[in-house]
Amino acid sequence: MDKNWIALLQQNQLEHITKLNAQTASYGLTLSAEDAALILEEKNNALREQRRVEFGAGITPDIIRTFCDSSFIDQNNYVETILRLQEIFYLYKNEMMDEITDAELLHFMKEQFETVCFGDPDYLEGTCLQIFSQAIRAGYRGYQATEGYGEYAAFDEVQRWDYTLYLTALNDLFRR
Repeated sequence: MDKNWIALLQQNQLEHITKLNAQTASYGLTLSAEDAALILEEKNNALREQRRVEFGAGITPDIIRTFCDSSFIDQNNYVETILRLQEIFYLYKNEMMDEITDAELLHFMKEQFETVCFGDPDYLEGTCLQIFSQAIRAGYRGYQATEGYGEYAAFDEVQRWDYTLYLTALNDLFRR
């Protein structure tokens, strides 16, 4: 009986993920049944590795909905990117000691993925989320007021170039 329940839950999760194709197709992204099965298998591996438990549909559908409109994801890297993002999500839920909600973490991840990381999940994991998780473990709670949006600039250790200053300097060079 237990195996039937687990199989039914797995089938329900597969159907839930493949139904998202109706939303993601407008961005040129679709998952085959095999892709969805791989994503669920890797989700279960990540949960085991991070010693986490999920109930219901889990975070994967939310990751898909959040990132499907990314300018850095196309059909060629879609499955691979979703796999990495769910792995990163579970890792940093633990690193942040569950102080941050799923929605706040997804908002932060998406914003950095699109802006600071330019679609690089390794930079997201190894730099942006690492710095942010250190702040949260140290007691920072400012993200609660913003739901995770606009938070990274306060912690970013990398000096970024200023577009306006760049244009001003460029104009000054050509005026001479």
